[in-house]
Amino acid sequence: MIDSIKKIREQTGLSVADIKNALKEAGGDETKALEVLSSRGHKIAEKKAGREAKEGIIESYIHGTKKVGAIIVLNCETDFVAKSQDFQELAHDLAMQIASMDPKDIDELMKQPFIKEQELAIKELISKYIAKLGENIKIGDFKRYQM
Repeated sequence: MIDSIKKIREQTGLSVADIKNALKEAGGDETKALEVLSSRGHKIAEKKAGREAKEGIIESYIHGTKKVGAIIVLNCETDFVAKSQDFQELAHDLAMQIASMDPKDIDELMKQPFIKEQELAIKELISKYIAKLGENIKIGDFKRYQM
């Protein structure tokens, strides 16, 4: 069970207690435990959706060709989370997504498959980070530029 906990923790970044409980609920099956954790993540995201997200960061991404770039405002609840490596990684990935996929608005962006994990929609990606970081996360605004 310890190996399973380590493996799932590396994949999700969630707490050992949450992973242990999910594994118990799934009868030790790692795949089912990940499904349980995903379901819980969506429920956590729904609960936090109404909470105000006034803090955050502005992140940019410029493609290697220097011909395409994007800038995004990503909001969270506290400056502590805004400064975390996980939150900054999410902001960077979202800026890269915008540069790559050219969504017209936030609704379109949320429905797109994540370029790094095609089976995961951007909305689901953000839900995973909400569960992991324990705060509401919202996209404030974004802009894509192309030469």
